Amino acid sequence: MATSMVAEQPKPVVISLQIEQWSTNLCECDSVCDCCMAFWCYPCFNCITARDHGECLCLPLLECWGLIPPITMAMRVSTRLTYGIEDTLCNDCVYACCCGPCSWCQIRREMKARNHPVTSFRRNR
Repeated sequence: MATSMVAEQPKPVVISLQIEQWSTNLCECDSVCDCCMAFWCYPCFNCITARDHGECLCLPLLECWGLIPPITMAMRVSTRLTYGIEDTLCNDCVYACCCGPCSWCQIRREMKARNHPVTSFRRNR
């Protein structure tokens, strides 16, 4: 009885070094419902976004509303690292300090753009 031996050469692994960017600008609103909720019910919007990102639901409530909001910065950095977005910590700090609601909206839009499961704020009719 003859046996046959099959040998395969390992295939080269190609790693893409493509630089990722944010899918939207800071103030580019794609959902009026999300933007309104971020501005009129900021803590609720932050908690829901944090939960959808996989963090503790109450994490944004620990925000100390001091000079630099640490939770907003941490969420921006976490989002950048999760999706490989190239940006700077300085930009994260400026965006978190100057426009927190816009920063949270950008994080949420990025999660939607990357097909991350996101809770919908739309009312069912």
